[in-house]
Amino acid sequence: MSSTLISRTRFSVLDRSRTREGRPPTEALRDTVALAREAEALGYHRFWVSEHHGVPGVAGSAPTVLAAAVAAATRTIRVGTGGVMLPNHRPLVVAEQFGVLEALFPGRIDMGLGRSVGFTDGVRKALGRDKGDAEDFAAQLGELLDWFTGGSPTGVRARPAEGLAVPPFVLALGEGARIAARAGLPMVIGDLRDREKMLRGIDRYRSLFRPSRWSAEPYVVISGTVAVAGTEAEARRLLVPEAWSLAYSRTRGTFPPLAPAESVEARTMTAKERDVYESALAGHLAGTPEQVAHELETVLKETGAEEVLVTTSTYDRTGLLDSFRRLAALFAPGR
Repeated sequence: MSSTLISRTRFSVLDRSRTREGRPPTEALRDTVALAREAEALGYHRFWVSEHHGVPGVAGSAPTVLAAAVAAATRTIRVGTGGVMLPNHRPLVVAEQFGVLEALFPGRIDMGLGRSVGFTDGVRKALGRDKGDAEDFAAQLGELLDWFTGGSPTGVRARPAEGLAVPPFVLALGEGARIAARAGLPMVIGDLRDREKMLRGIDRYRSLFRPSRWSAEPYVVISGTVAVAGTEAEARRLLVPEAWSLAYSRTRGTFPPLAPAESVEARTMTAKERDVYESALAGHLAGTPEQVAHELETVLKETGAEEVLVTTSTYDRTGLLDSFRRLAALFAPGR
């Protein structure tokens, strides 16, 4: 069932350490480390973790710390962040953290960087940041990369980062594609549901790309939810908890832990909740292996992407792992 195009493409995992209703948030972090081991055994290329602050539904608030735990628990898979939100931090500190990771796990660390600032006014205040800090992302990115090459007007040197090569990636939402292109860095772009917007971003990135010491050619990673199951209905059920979390957050202002699919399906929703929920279920790559292989073929042809970063979250951990196994059978059959 695997196609030449799919088998030529790298597949990776971004796990957001989603918390689950009725389970302690700390368990979500241990689940992330366990999933990384499984992803490595299945042949995934990278395993990334995310940064969120003050979000009830996400336990991953310190991605470089979690990346260290993931790297220590695995042997060969590349480990990184999707991403460290650069406007939340001083570039020197970020360089030092990735320098430590690369020193401990040489040749396996990725530095995925985003330009989002905390989601709410309260979080931004707690971080000592405001919305405008995201506007300086290009300059922050340049400063961060300079710490690895030793260039700093302060005379300070980033140790142990200086001289180490930690591949940087830019998480591109909107303006990020232009910034990634001009810096000559690989770009991660989502989501798969808004195909036209994604294609526009990829075209902009490729047309503006300038080769750099980090990347001689454009490198596109497309990201989004991919759910594979024995039937189309089972694959759709994997999407239900995340869809409800989105509907809840859009109507109540906070992103909650994942609820079991059966409790979501039994829920009476308001018209607005139902509208957001149904919209959140649509457009993902979800279905049987045959259906997902066909959809993957299409999106890979449309985008010319070198890599797919799978961001699927669901309450049912057994179903989630089964989905990752079924997907791996498409890109690495017989492994």
